[in-house]
Amino acid sequence: MFDKERADHAIKFIELLKHTKGKWAGHRFILEPWQKEIVRNLFGTLNPNGARQYRTAYIEIPRKNGKTELAAAIALYLLFADKEMGAEIYSAAADRDQASLVFHVAADMIRQEPRLLERCRILDSTKRVIVPSTNSFYRVLSADAYTKHGLNTHGVIFDELHAQPNRDLWDVLTTGGGTRTQPLVFAITTAGYDRNSICWEQHDYAEKILKGIIKDPTFYAVIYRADEDDDWTDEKVWHKANPALGIFRSLDEMSSLFEKAQNVPSLQNTFRRLYLNQWTAQETRWLDMKYWDQCSYAVDQDYLKGRECYAGLDLASTTDIAAFVMVFRDNEIFYVMPRFWIPQEDMIERSRRDRVPYEAWVQEGLIIATEGNVIDYAGIEKEIEALGEIYNIKEIAYDRWGAVQISQDLSAMGFTVVPFGQGYKSMSPPTKELLKLVMSRRVQHGGNPVLRWMADNMIVDTDPAGNVKPNKAKSTEKIDGMVALIMGLDRAIRHEGAEVKSIYEGRGVLSI
Repeated sequence: MFDKERADHAIKFIELLKHTKGKWAGHRFILEPWQKEIVRNLFGTLNPNGARQYRTAYIEIPRKNGKTELAAAIALYLLFADKEMGAEIYSAAADRDQASLVFHVAADMIRQEPRLLERCRILDSTKRVIVPSTNSFYRVLSADAYTKHGLNTHGVIFDELHAQPNRDLWDVLTTGGGTRTQPLVFAITTAGYDRNSICWEQHDYAEKILKGIIKDPTFYAVIYRADEDDDWTDEKVWHKANPALGIFRSLDEMSSLFEKAQNVPSLQNTFRRLYLNQWTAQETRWLDMKYWDQCSYAVDQDYLKGRECYAGLDLASTTDIAAFVMVFRDNEIFYVMPRFWIPQEDMIERSRRDRVPYEAWVQEGLIIATEGNVIDYAGIEKEIEALGEIYNIKEIAYDRWGAVQISQDLSAMGFTVVPFGQGYKSMSPPTKELLKLVMSRRVQHGGNPVLRWMADNMIVDTDPAGNVKPNKAKSTEKIDGMVALIMGLDRAIRHEGAEVKSIYEGRGVLSI
């Protein structure tokens, strides 16, 4: 049921507070309609027993839309106006400094409102506000979850949930209000990129609630974002994702970063994640996918029969995806033909868990599923042997740390196999060259969706000298096909590099 009086009480309290930063500092906190809706729903929606219905609020919204001030105001309402004796309110985040941001705003709000200031003590040294009349307090927590058991939480403000390194702190704090009548966890965050994180778990849960897939009357979800198929360059999409844009969220500042992101691919994910609230495949984008998609010309496999090519083989682990990518050169164009393998036994479960359509890709013939719970290397050898009957595979580059036996077997079949290091020295030149070739549309990969997914996942490390290499650990999803492509491209360029203007001609790997 909805109690208008309770909702209005929360709104009235918050609108007595004052903003603390920028041009709005010192002005009353007059809630925008979208903020007012959040407050009304959270504090006016009740159970039949009169207690609040919602126990968890998940608010996902781009940066600079006022979520910190809103969170601080809600923390103060829980502390001063919620009629809870011995209330314990906590600010939490990935680290103490981040958790302190909401606290500092709340403390400044108190200092601007004498009626609140006279009721409490602010202890800046310990980041704590104490209300003696109700024996309540509001304090900042550090991130070491193992010390937080035993808390009796009435309210938790969880800031930037996407930055949490694991689920430990979230689990401890969200289970700490069992003896309270109406505890509230108020989580505020921008989108992240790690889809194995506690934030993605909550995001996914919130999405299912908003779509009506899951019914959970205790979970309140609000997500402002650009949809996956929205044009991130369209200003209308910016307004859709940012409810405060043009009000207190600066359009000029957003336009400035957009201009940079258009010209610097590494900034594109920053813009889309922090300013449009889109979950990206990685923190920093190495390749703007619009360039990759412009290389999706069909590859005529019949035309390439009998032609020379160079290949890369990345086996990863026996329980993961294996990739074999052939690279053909015809004048100035490099044609790419990939093959992938995956263990069949846990493929369906992996599809559900990782939200990657492995099963559909197998049915479409884009990935080969090998029997059992590990990849059948013998099956890979037979497939490569069959490819060798069709195409003139001159060399196969492989990660020397992961394929000793299969390299010996391929060598015995008559293939020339070349060990390939995964450090900057070996990987930087072809990685940079691949980016250059893609951006100049000199690669044709046929739009293979598995390879596209891996290209979108790829994160690179950069050393002080500017050398780059793929980083499988930081890439939240698989990039094995891209690693195999880079190795195959390296061999193709080294054999025909005299005719190709590339970074190989000049400096190779930089050192300092």
